[in-house]
Amino acid sequence: MDLISDGIYNLIIFVLAIYVGYHVVWNVTPALHTPLMAVTNAISAIVIVGAMMAAALTETGLGKTMGTLAVALAAVNVFGGFMVTRRMLEMFKKKAPKASAEKR
Repeated sequence: MDLISDGIYNLIIFVLAIYVGYHVVWNVTPALHTPLMAVTNAISAIVIVGAMMAAALTETGLGKTMGTLAVALAAVNVFGGFMVTRRMLEMFKKKAPKASAEKR
């Protein structure tokens, strides 16, 4: 018999992942936000593949529902991440000079 159930181990890992993730993300310098978003999008794409496999392999309705929900949420995360990354990259583009300012 285990002294601590598997659910408690999973909860401890989940809480530690939240703590480490929070400190990793908030201690990133602003210059690295765009590469960090790109890596996050890649990780979310891996989560989508894993969620599809998990949803396909489960036998219960709850498992399939949770897998489908995981796929949907990860897809929203990937789409939103690419939108944010695109907006951040547009901030670094050089702007064309205005034509009205040159005519004066």
